[in-house]
Amino acid sequence: MEILNWRRPDACGEGASCPEVAIGPDAVYVRSSLLPDAIAQLTPTEWRDLVSAIRNGEYDA
Repeated sequence: MEILNWRRPDACGEGASCPEVAIGPDAVYVRSSLLPDAIAQLTPTEWRDLVSAIRNGEYDA
């Protein structure tokens, strides 16, 4: 796997439990700062669908 530049939301600061995202040339990678070795790989379309669903509240309890 290529070297990835992981980013986290500004709201997390230096918190220990934050989502982290890295954008590669052909994929978007997502992980939790609690489990940095557990990385999900999404296509750009899957990433857009996930972000859209979150924004639309589809995962709200």
